[in-house]
Amino acid sequence: MKVKSSMMFAVILCASVVQAKTATEVFQNVSPSVVVIKTYDATGKGQSLGSGVVLEDGVVVTNCHVVKEATTMQVVRHEVKYHATLRHTDWDRDVCTLNVDGLKGQAVTRGSTIRLKVGEKVYAIGAPKGLELTLSDGLISSLRPVPGGQYLQITAPISPGSSGGGLFDDGGRLIGLPTFYLAEGQQLNFAVPVEWINELPKRNVATPNTEKKASTGWLNRSIELEKKKDWAGMIEHTLRWTKAQPEDVVAWFNLGIAYGDSGQTAKAIEAYRQAIRINPEYDNAWLNLGVAYGDSGQTAKAIEADQQAIRINPENADAWNNLGVDYGDSGQTAKAIEAHQQAIRINPENDSAWSNLGVAYRVSGQTAKAIEAHQQAIRINPEDANAWYNLGVAYRESGQATKETEAYQQSIRIDPKKAPAWHNLGIAYKGSGQIAKAIEAYQQAIRINPEDVSVWYNLGVAYWASGQTSQVLEVYKRIKTLDPAMAIQFYNKVVLF
Repeated sequence: MKVKSSMMFAVILCASVVQAKTATEVFQNVSPSVVVIKTYDATGKGQSLGSGVVLEDGVVVTNCHVVKEATTMQVVRHEVKYHATLRHTDWDRDVCTLNVDGLKGQAVTRGSTIRLKVGEKVYAIGAPKGLELTLSDGLISSLRPVPGGQYLQITAPISPGSSGGGLFDDGGRLIGLPTFYLAEGQQLNFAVPVEWINELPKRNVATPNTEKKASTGWLNRSIELEKKKDWAGMIEHTLRWTKAQPEDVVAWFNLGIAYGDSGQTAKAIEAYRQAIRINPEYDNAWLNLGVAYGDSGQTAKAIEADQQAIRINPENADAWNNLGVDYGDSGQTAKAIEAHQQAIRINPENDSAWSNLGVAYRVSGQTAKAIEAHQQAIRINPEDANAWYNLGVAYRESGQATKETEAYQQSIRIDPKKAPAWHNLGIAYKGSGQIAKAIEAYQQAIRINPEDVSVWYNLGVAYWASGQTSQVLEVYKRIKTLDPAMAIQFYNKVVLF
């Protein structure tokens, strides 16, 4: 199973690389670096309140929308007010830094979003009322790859006044700036990645384009539609985005996701290629292009795209995993094994890579290693229906019938609509002489996929074994409509007997 860079919503808990701090420890360590930002119009009337984070003496970072309409600005720390002016601005990404005269503050330690996983603990610290700092904790609920890092959606509650404050990991490192976003009937909390702060000086644009909507606004809406699985709405939205900002790589990337998730593979390929035209070094665009090529049966091109993603980022575990799948599809099993091993080296807790490694081992005849790999996948994610299914197949090839049956049952428990698991469960039941249960399993597989002629064939054999002659003839008629050649074989081998 290949992995596409998109939004991820399932909560997967994983251990941090460094010792995790308590909420109290994080707040005590980083709150001295969080400040209040007040803005004023030309008459001196207060406009808005926001938050900011001290990067170094005299420099504070915040969201651009906090200061966009301001004539003058103040930074407040420990009730002391400092005059502030714009330093570097990236209006499109909503990241701005301020020069703050006389500010001597504790600088934050910057982290990275590259290795973050859905389900990791995060802490948002800001000053929603412009007075006292507040801390809210939550989890990373989804991630969207963007050039340089990952755009975060978080469950930690924030308010408009918290925008521009700090989002910290459980080691107390700055990983982003939370920004308030009000969706249709609900609040979604996002954070721009810390990498965008690092890239700010080279992207500095002094004056905002008031007619241009910021990319973050487009992106927030795109994520909202994807979460709803409103593919038609997401396509319409991202098409407007690409028309409004034809050179925005993130716009084309999100259009590719929308097309891909709606099954329009050819259009997804076109969108990803447009993203790559704009930024040839965008590894996740190459990654998703490889997935789209694979979905369209263009395995050689998929391999090339995977290799480009790896060239750009050799530590992209998903790219190595997908390369392994594509090598497997092209019959290059040894290379597939090596690629999946690379993915696991980078991320030992990648259940998909372990499961795919197990498939490659089984294809190469290394059944014992296949079983071990699938067991690792299940250890990491006990609810991985594909890993249980593939474990069942490996057990079958090793002659462990009881464990095979149990593995298929687990796969079906997790995903009752997994037709291949029902089919194989039927085969396992028939092999153990449980014909009635085999018939029930085959019927379930056919209910899910009525066009699978191989299941019909096995159902007919099971009916024959149970003496249900009339049912055998009904199956024959059905196979004849699906595959006349298979029907002849069924007639000669089953009906005539």
